[in-house]
Amino acid sequence: MDPSAPPKDWTKEKSSMGQAAPPPYHDNPYPGYPQPGPGYPQPAAGYPHPGSGYPLQSQDSPYPPPYGGAGYGQQNYTPGQQYPPQPATVTVQPTVFVTQGPLANPVNDYLCYSIFTMLCCCLPLGIAALIYSINAREANHSGDQLAAERNSRTARTLNHVGLGLGIGAIILMIVYLVVVVSLVS
Repeated sequence: MDPSAPPKDWTKEKSSMGQAAPPPYHDNPYPGYPQPGPGYPQPAAGYPHPGSGYPLQSQDSPYPPPYGGAGYGQQNYTPGQQYPPQPATVTVQPTVFVTQGPLANPVNDYLCYSIFTMLCCCLPLGIAALIYSINAREANHSGDQLAAERNSRTARTLNHVGLGLGIGAIILMIVYLVVVVSLVS
């Protein structure tokens, strides 16, 4: 007996595995009601009114009646008219973008001071100060007062510390050279 051969009672039909067959497909699941939207044919003679079968809207309902005042099942529909009735004009509202302009009194961004600190005194602190200076300048242009003040304050502090370290390093180098020259001679 071949182990890969199917059993004797096997057929090529697929089994339902205990499941019921799916329901049959219907083009229109609700006969008598037209498909919604434009482009569909109007209901033929013999079909009920499109509004029949819908619940009527009560007078004390919190929802407004659809299509200009008629409740469900009471649409103002006449044969030959587009269903549902559409308004004659469409008003499109323009898109409004609200942006802030540049600050009237811009905050100092210390950009030149940051470039000087970066090139002449302390490169790492000068680079950090330059980044905060650029952020302060961008906040000035976008109108963000708080961010401009915060970045300006940080850039100024980094510049002061970098300048102090640079001047201290220069003074130490001068003292070291004076001491070495005086010991050699």
